[in-house]
This record gives sequence, C-alpha cells and structure tokens, in this order.
Amino acid sequence: MAVRGQALTVAMFALAAFGTPAAQAQTYTVLHRFTEADGGAPYAGLIADPAGDLFGATSYGGPYFSGTVFKQGKTQLTVLHSFTGRADGAAPCAGLIRDSAGNLFGTTEAGGKARNGTVFKVDAAGVETVLHSFTGGLDGGTPCAGLLLDAAGNLYGTTTAGGTSNWGTVFKLDKTGETVLHSFTGGSDGGGPAAGLIQDPAGNLYGTTESGGTVAGTVFKLDRAGTETVLYSFTGGADGGYPYAGLTRDSAGNLYGATVAGGSSGYGVIFKLDTTGNETVLHAFTGGADGGSPFGTPIQDSEGNLYGTTQNGGSAGNGVVFELNTTGTETVLYNFAEAVDGRQPYAGLFRDSAGNLYGTTVYGGGSNPCNESSCGVVFKIAP
Repeated sequence: MAVRGQALTVAMFALAAFGTPAAQAQTYTVLHRFTEADGGAPYAGLIADPAGDLFGATSYGGPYFSGTVFKQGKTQLTVLHSFTGRADGAAPCAGLIRDSAGNLFGTTEAGGKARNGTVFKVDAAGVETVLHSFTGGLDGGTPCAGLLLDAAGNLYGTTTAGGTSNWGTVFKLDKTGETVLHSFTGGSDGGGPAAGLIQDPAGNLYGTTESGGTVAGTVFKLDRAGTETVLYSFTGGADGGYPYAGLTRDSAGNLYGATVAGGSSGYGVIFKLDTTGNETVLHAFTGGADGGSPFGTPIQDSEGNLYGTTQNGGSAGNGVVFELNTTGTETVLYNFAEAVDGRQPYAGLFRDSAGNLYGTTVYGGGSNPCNESSCGVVFKIAP
C-alpha cells in the first residue's frame, strides 16, 4: 500500500503489545482465524445478508497473496474470490456492498490493467468482473474506500490519488462508465479521501478527506450538480485531525465520524457535526485504557449510541471495541489481547438486530506466517 498519507501501511508493524487485558463484560467469540491461505490482514469491515451470513475482504493472503473476498457462514468461512494481483485487482482494503440479487461490489487498492486499483463485482456464484480499472490519471487511482450503491444501481466512491491534482477524486460508475464528480486539489477543498461516501434523501453525497482543508482534513458535501462544499476543516488540535473514517448520518442530518489524531491527547476523537457546521467532540481518546486512533467509521443504534473500534490503546495496547452513549460516556466493550483473539481492528463494526457486533482485526489469531502473531480474525461480541 503505497498511497500518499496512507497510515495503514505506516502502522502495520509499528505497534508492540504490552500489559495484560482486563476481564471483559461482553461475550467475545472468534468466528474465524485467517490462515494466509484463505486471506490475511482484513482492513475491511463486514456486511450481512438477510440470512445472517457475513461478507468481507482481506488485503493479503490467498494463493496469490493479493487478498480475498470471503463469506463467513454460521460454522465456516468460504473464499469466494482470490485476487491474482493482475487485471482482476489486488489488496482490497475496504468493505463490500451487496445488492438484492446477492452481487458483491468493492474496490482494490492495487492491480488492474494500470496497477492503480479497480472497482469489481463478485456475483453469487463467485465470478468476478472488473467494472473499472483506474489509470492513476484523471479518473483517479488507488481507491481504499468502499462503495455506495443507489436505487438506480449507480456506484459512487472515492480514490486517494489521481484526478487533476493527484489528490484523489469522487467518482460515479454507471452502465456507461466512470464519471469524475470532483477532483481534490489538496488545498482548502481537501485531499486524499480514504473513506467512502454516504447519501442523503436529496441525493447529496458526504465524505471526509484525510488531508487538506485548514491543516488536517475535511468533512465535505457534494451536491447533485457536483459542487463541493467543505462543511468542516480540522485543525489537528482539540477538534481532531486526519479522518480516515467515513461518516454516519442521523435522521436530523447530524454527521458523526472519527479522526485518528488530534484531540486533547493526540489519539483522535469521535465527533458530531450538526447541520450548521458546528463540531462537537463527543470523546477524545487518551491512547490508554479508553483506546486510541480510531480508523473505522462509527455506527449508531436506534437510541443514538455509537459503536466503534480503535487500533491501539486499551489494557493491552492492541485496540478496543467501544460504545459511546448519547451523553458522551464511553464504555470499553472489549480489549484485544494479541494471541488468539486478534489485535488492531482498523475497520468499523456491523451490528445486527439483536445487538450483536461483528468485526475484523488485522493481526493476531494464531501463529501463521502473516507476521504480528498471525493473519487476523473475524469476531463477534454478544451483549
């Protein structure tokens, strides 16, 4: 992963474990430990189908060491596609979306005809189709974000590089091909978006950039005419900085997200941005027991509580799963140890109707040859 500013690569082997994890109040279960043969280093989160089966992607592993798309059933994991690292793509670092026919859509950061990443489809039979190969030029390059699917079947996403200034793009992909909706300059409009997009009922798109703006990234809106408005520019100080995570929107139009840095201790924040552009820091991570550096997008339940992960901090320094209630009080639901339960979750969570949380860790899970104590896990946390 050679994307400019891509902290996933920098952090890959930088953190060491310390301490002993505390006893946990939740029921934690490892659903799968990756073996390298079936995948490894899942930076991506999970989605579910109506039957409760989970789907995701790994950035490494498989027979060509270029990542996999997988299905996690009730009892076992099935690899649906193994990337070759060639025209079909390589190193998917974002989650998937699924249509009503069971087709899965995602992006790869590398591979493709020009080795600048792809947009792909994997059908219910496991057959992969490349919908677009990025050139790294005006059309964008090296996407590390998932996709948005609208009711008409159009796909929307971001790239971290390419475009007119090589600071990334927002794009639309329909049956006729790709259209660049916005090219970032790396200046006041932002640059290097590493997260996907959300859409409001009027069709406006919202997202984040990890660079540009005042100093340390932005929250932006893109209307249906392609006009970008910066809703907030992070300073890298108490308000947070460098949002790699995407956004969650509530019914009132408030936006919620995370930054990997900034805040009172420099370990990132969970923030709320209201419809007037006023930012409120809901929690500033200390890098200690409460966790630190959240890369994944926080999710929200019907009562307004937020759930997410941090890739460091916690009692063992390997990250936590947390809940943040509507008053801003954080509860650590799980501390990752390292050995068999996984360590360093980068992705956000999926929550089912029963309140179970599902996610992935990039490392841990055993003693396979993926480094950092194995290839990562798929986990479940029951309330």
